[in-house]
Amino acid sequence: MSDFNKIILIGFMGTGKSSVAEALAEALQLPNLDVDKEIVASDGRVIPDIFVQEGEDGFRTIESNVLKQLLELPNPAIIATGGGAVLKAVNRELMLASGLVIQLSASADVIISRVSNDRGRPLLQGDVAERVHTLLEARANAYDFAHLTIDTSDQSISQIVNEIANAWHKSQSR
Repeated sequence: MSDFNKIILIGFMGTGKSSVAEALAEALQLPNLDVDKEIVASDGRVIPDIFVQEGEDGFRTIESNVLKQLLELPNPAIIATGGGAVLKAVNRELMLASGLVIQLSASADVIISRVSNDRGRPLLQGDVAERVHTLLEARANAYDFAHLTIDTSDQSISQIVNEIANAWHKSQSR
C-alpha cells in the first residue's frame, strides 16, 4: 500500500512519544512531525491557552485537523501524536489507513514520575497522580488499535527505536 508510509506514535502522556520520535527520525532519516508542535505553529497559541479558550473539545477539533494534514503529506515521516488524539474514531481510522501505528505505554508510576513537574499539561491540573490514574482508567482501551505496543518503562530509547525500526522494515517489505 503506497500511502502506508508513516510511523505514527500514540500513547498516554509521558510514555516517550516525543523523545522516541526524535531518535527514530534520526535513525531512519525521516522527518519528525510532532502534532502538538504543529498545532502551536499553525494556531499561534500554546496548548494550555487553547484549552482555556476553546475547551478540550475545541482543542480536539484543532488536533484532528492538524493530524489529518500531517497524515495526508505525501512523503514518509514519523508522526508523534498527543496522548488524546486516539479519542476520536476518525483519527484512529486515519492513522490505521496511513501507517504503522505504534503504541508506547508505561506503568502509572513511571508516567507520574515523568510528567509530575510538567506544568504545560492542561489535563494534569491539580493532583498529578490522581489525574494520571483517572485518565489512564478512562482511556484503558483507547490505544488498543495499534499494530504494535511497546512498554517504555524499563527500556532505553535506542532499544525502543530498534524495535520500531525492525517492525517498520518488516511492514515495508510486504
